[in-house]
Amino acid sequence: MEEVVVFIVGAGPAGLATAACLNQFSIPYVIVECENCSASLWRNRAYDRLKLHLAKEFCSIYSGRNVLVVGSGNSGMEIAYDLATHGANSSLVIRSPIHVMTKELIRLGMRLLRHLPPKLVDHLLVMMADFVFGDLSKHGITRPKKGPLVLKSETGQSAVIDVGTVGLIKKGTIKVQGGVTKIKGKTIEFQGGNEASFDAIVFATGYKSTANMWLKNGESMLNNDGLPNKEFPNHWKGENGLYCAGLARRGLAGIAIDAKNIANDIKSKIDVMRSI
Repeated sequence: MEEVVVFIVGAGPAGLATAACLNQFSIPYVIVECENCSASLWRNRAYDRLKLHLAKEFCSIYSGRNVLVVGSGNSGMEIAYDLATHGANSSLVIRSPIHVMTKELIRLGMRLLRHLPPKLVDHLLVMMADFVFGDLSKHGITRPKKGPLVLKSETGQSAVIDVGTVGLIKKGTIKVQGGVTKIKGKTIEFQGGNEASFDAIVFATGYKSTANMWLKNGESMLNNDGLPNKEFPNHWKGENGLYCAGLARRGLAGIAIDAKNIANDIKSKIDVMRSI
């Protein structure tokens, strides 16, 4: 039986990326996954646009019905757009400030970062976003005090890439609501006291790590929310051969960094053991 050096829990993007990096060093590993396939969230539970960049076909079953989307990240904004373009009366809960950008602006920002400091790039991006979208505060969309790139690096919060949602909000096709204060059957009460009736609610409020619920003796690495105690970029390494990938909330780019760091660290330890 082949000796297994690394035990990977989870066959999601982070687990698969780590496995790929270990493969480059011919380090044997095994992956365990509770679902019946790899990347199960994307394969089985993600909306179609996330996987295929196509409109969500099942949105047509909500045509003419009132649907509330809670959450204004990329998922929430795209789902609200897909529902509206398939005939649903779409409303969107925006509870906190967000940066709204285009793909082109984000790409430009990545290029400028090679030559300019992040705060200056953020200033330029915000100015150009104002030119593209105008003043969105009168439509219920406010901007964080920190720029999009600095905010991403410090908190992991990504800017929203607009797919047409802003245009529908401006037209009134998608209605923006404040935070939900009460749910009474089909009636939803929002901050400020206004109420509306909905046939369906879509929660696009992100996810919470459950690693701290099943991982024993990992308290020194993870906090009560299942996230690393150490700040990025030193969050990925714990004690006694324990590592985490993808828990810094920095998207696929962050996962790639974690996977490379983990594989390199494991290889260095193996090399030391072989030299003894």
